[in-house]
Amino acid sequence: MTGADADIAVVGLGAWGASALWQLARRGLRVIGVDRYGPANINGSSHGESRMFRTACLEHPGLVPLAQRSRELWQQLERESGARLLEPTGAMLIGPEDGRVVDGALRAAREHDLDIEVLDRDALRRRSPAHEALPAGHVAVVEPAGGLTLPEATIRAALAAARAAGARVLTDTRVTALEPGSAGTAVHTASGRVLRVGQVVVTAGPWLGQLVPHLPLEVVRMPTTWFTPREPDTRFALERLPVFMREVEDGDVLWGHGTLPGRTELKLGLEDGGRHFRVVDPETLDRSVSPSDWAVLARRLADAVPGVGREPSRATANIYARTPDNQFVIGRPRGNPWLVVAGGCSSHGFKHATGIGEVLADLVQGKEPAFPLGFTDPDRFE
Repeated sequence: MTGADADIAVVGLGAWGASALWQLARRGLRVIGVDRYGPANINGSSHGESRMFRTACLEHPGLVPLAQRSRELWQQLERESGARLLEPTGAMLIGPEDGRVVDGALRAAREHDLDIEVLDRDALRRRSPAHEALPAGHVAVVEPAGGLTLPEATIRAALAAARAAGARVLTDTRVTALEPGSAGTAVHTASGRVLRVGQVVVTAGPWLGQLVPHLPLEVVRMPTTWFTPREPDTRFALERLPVFMREVEDGDVLWGHGTLPGRTELKLGLEDGGRHFRVVDPETLDRSVSPSDWAVLARRLADAVPGVGREPSRATANIYARTPDNQFVIGRPRGNPWLVVAGGCSSHGFKHATGIGEVLADLVQGKEPAFPLGFTDPDRFE
C-alpha cells in the first residue's frame, strides 16, 4: 500500500496481540502494534505473574491442537528470547469422575490421544498432599505436558522478537475508531494521529467490543488472590502442588498452584461459572478490593486446602471479556476484508496465546489455519 504507515496494524498488545505482532513481523510484513497502555501492563487480562498451561482442554476438544501448537511456539519464543517463559510443572484436573472438569479433560485426551495419567483419591493425596481433603470418588487427570506460563515475560519477549523482525510499537496510544476507505484503513487515535494501513487486527481484550461493537461480548471483573500459608509447609511448594483445576461438590472450580521458587505465596482463585463475578464497564472499573471479593473462595479453601487460611496476602481486581458460549471469537466478522478480530478469552485463553498469534497471521495472509476453529467464528451468534 503506497504511502501507508504499515501493511497491518495490531490494536491491543496483550498476550494475543503481542504474539500476532511477532508472527506477522517474522513473515516480513510491515506491521505496527498499538496499545493504550504500556508493555505487560496490569489494565487488561494478560498479567498476574503466572497462568495455567494445559493441552487437555476441557472447554472444547477442538482447542487441543491449538494448545499443542502454542506449546511449540512458546518453546520457539524461549529460544529466540533466551528467557524462561513456560515452566513444565505438569497439570492436575481434579473432581468427580462425571464432573465437568474431569469428564471434559478425559474427552479431550481421548479424542487427541494425549499423554495423561488418572489418579484415584489416595494416589493423588500421596503425590500432592495439599489435596488431602479430596472427597471420596474424586479423581485427578494428570497431564505431564502441562505447566505454568509467565505472562508479563511472554509479552515482553514477543514484543522484543517482533521489534527485532522489524515491527514498530506505539504505546500509550488509545485507538478510538477504525475507518475503512478506498485507500486503506484509517486507525484513529485519541491524540489525533491517524495511521494508514491495509488491514487491522484487533486484539483489544476487554475493549474489543468498543472498536467492533456488534460482537456479543461482556466484560467481567475477576478478583485474583495470593495466600501465604499459616506456617511454612513443603506441601505447598510448586513441585508438590503443580497447577490445578479442582471441581468441588457444588460445581464451583478452584484453581491455582503452589509457591514459585523463592516466593512464599500460593496463587489460588475461583472460576466464575457465571455465578460469582460481575459484569463491568472497563472505562469505569473499580479496581479496589475488599473481603467480599474473596469471601466465597475463602469458604471453599477452608475445607478444600486446609492450612492456607481465609485472608489473602495479596489481591487485585482484573477484567476479561467473555462470549455467550465461553468460546473465543477469532476471524473476519461478517467477512470483512480489512478486519480480523480475536477476543472473548473467557478466562481460558492465555494458554493459547502464541498459537492464536500464528492463526491471526495466517488469516491476515488469506491462509487457512492449520486446524479447524469454526467454533470460534465471530458470526456464530447472528
